[in-house]
Amino acid sequence: MPQNPSVQQTIAKPASLSGRGLFSGAPATVTFKPAPAGHGVVFVRTDLGGAAIPAVIDNVVKRARRSALRSGEATVDTCEHVLSAVNGLGLDNLIIELDGPELPDIDGSAQPFVAALRGAGVQAGDQPRRGLTISAPVMVRLDDMTLAAMPSEKPGLEIVYELDYSQEPAIGRQISVFCLGSDDYVGQIAPARTFVLEAEAAAMQASGLGTHLTTAQMLVIGKAGALSPNRFRFPDEPVRHKVLDLIGDLALLGAPIQGRLIAVRSGHALNHALVRELDKQLRAQVHRTLATARPAMDIRKLADILPHRYPMLLVDRVLEIDGERRALGIKNVTVNEPFFNGHFPGTPIMPGVLIVEAMAQISGVLLGRRFADQGKIAILLSLDRVKLRRPVVPGDQLMLEAESVRVRSSVAHTRCRAYVGQEIAAEAEIKFMIVSADQV
Repeated sequence: MPQNPSVQQTIAKPASLSGRGLFSGAPATVTFKPAPAGHGVVFVRTDLGGAAIPAVIDNVVKRARRSALRSGEATVDTCEHVLSAVNGLGLDNLIIELDGPELPDIDGSAQPFVAALRGAGVQAGDQPRRGLTISAPVMVRLDDMTLAAMPSEKPGLEIVYELDYSQEPAIGRQISVFCLGSDDYVGQIAPARTFVLEAEAAAMQASGLGTHLTTAQMLVIGKAGALSPNRFRFPDEPVRHKVLDLIGDLALLGAPIQGRLIAVRSGHALNHALVRELDKQLRAQVHRTLATARPAMDIRKLADILPHRYPMLLVDRVLEIDGERRALGIKNVTVNEPFFNGHFPGTPIMPGVLIVEAMAQISGVLLGRRFADQGKIAILLSLDRVKLRRPVVPGDQLMLEAESVRVRSSVAHTRCRAYVGQEIAAEAEIKFMIVSADQV
């Protein structure tokens, strides 16, 4: 599958494969489908009425020994191998349909998914890729595990991973150096399988996990090495699989990365922690770029979509609208705002409810792109996970961001943030009723 690092890519046709989940043992079929530019990678639970779960770091939920995602009540478990294949092949936009709660494991590696995706072919889009160039060092730690990201002038993402199983002679200490973007992911990383120590495998099955697995289906390592009939595909297969997992977890950033990573004993929890830090850098990078760019929508065009008028119109311009996925706008906060007269005299602070209202309005812009032609508007229904993290005062510029979580004909759900510079001032999840404009 050829990679074009300059434009977004998807697959040319659908591809499917089936198997049983690694932990649950539940049978499942996964189907990869092409998606338009700007769509991102989204899992769709066909057994739950088409519930969509975007593969983004905000949707990660805690699970032992694996990565899992949740949106609303819908979840998808053990997604790291599929996401590793997607990331390793340089795909940006994909619909991944799944008819069960856990992705099929097949052989514990990314190789079957790579084969399916390569067989589907590649389709280049017409939109540029927006990547992250790591601008400042970041380090996260947990117990004796460390994961650091740092700038690099080399193209692609260099990964240096140290795996230390000094107490297990069959594994020992292994080091892998791999560059995502230039080295051979298909041949060097994708075939590496999930591994587990013999004692760990027994404990897992005693607790009811992976009871369907045998040593013929899983790489189990004993004191003398891989248990029969399995053999190592590489002398350092365990560390290669750790790199495979890391590449899958990095896909949750939703953007290619240029820089250098150094990992020591890192696992999924630490991988996720690093992606959250890199997500902050990516958003700051996007905000800086768009702040000086020509706006996607000025105040006059805004008035055609939003029903609000002075003094309740709280979006000054829209910087970017990424299809039906994401919208980014600005609210310039000046001392002339009417609410500062009473909130508070001598100590002007923008009311938190109005910051939330501004986030709801940028959501309205995002949703309006879909429903305006139908004569419908979005009416606030509920707020969840509202957090006000810092005061907003005269002279601040609020960067307003709304991302679609789920959109249906009568109900919509967005995830929103408001920034001042690189700091989050507020965040919330907002649900709307979609109603006819003549009902309001």
